[in-house]
Amino acid sequence: MSYEPPRPVRGLLLTPEDKEAPARIHRLRRLGLVDRPQPALDAFADHLARLVAAPYAMVNFIGEDQQFFAGLVTPAVPPVREDGSSAVVGRVLPREHGFCPHVVVRRKALVLEDVRDYPRFAGNPVVDEFGIHAYLGAPLIDSSGMALGTLCVADTAPRAWGRNVLDTVKTLAADLVVRLERGAADGLPL
Repeated sequence: MSYEPPRPVRGLLLTPEDKEAPARIHRLRRLGLVDRPQPALDAFADHLARLVAAPYAMVNFIGEDQQFFAGLVTPAVPPVREDGSSAVVGRVLPREHGFCPHVVVRRKALVLEDVRDYPRFAGNPVVDEFGIHAYLGAPLIDSSGMALGTLCVADTAPRAWGRNVLDTVKTLAADLVVRLERGAADGLPL
């Protein structure tokens, strides 16, 4: 038996336990928001990206094993990884990728000006795969008190988001939930 020294750990990857996930999936199904892109939510994300000048903006719904970007804006020219390949964000990511699952479980906004400054977040796969270095997300909490997902922005460079951007994202998140619930009640898309 040979001894192998421990491998270096770049950062902790601790995705929080999410006991509300089954109830959330049920609620998202009732609202018609489970797993299909929504053009109105893409437009909402585009508006947010332009408003705060962020290359990424997402309306993200969190499931038990994955996250789904029902609204998504990404850079017109995707960032290039160290190996020369393009870093294209799709509509689905494993739950362990990114920072949105933390927002949903904590039920409050998360502001990371440089994710590499936080050992808990520095090793997250989106840092290396997509070059995400700054993140700001607010929970989408519906009228029943359920955290459905997040409204978030991200950048490929460290960034001081500032109080104005935080307030903007939080306000738009609250507005979006009202619109989602109203659209589901009326049987109409957002």
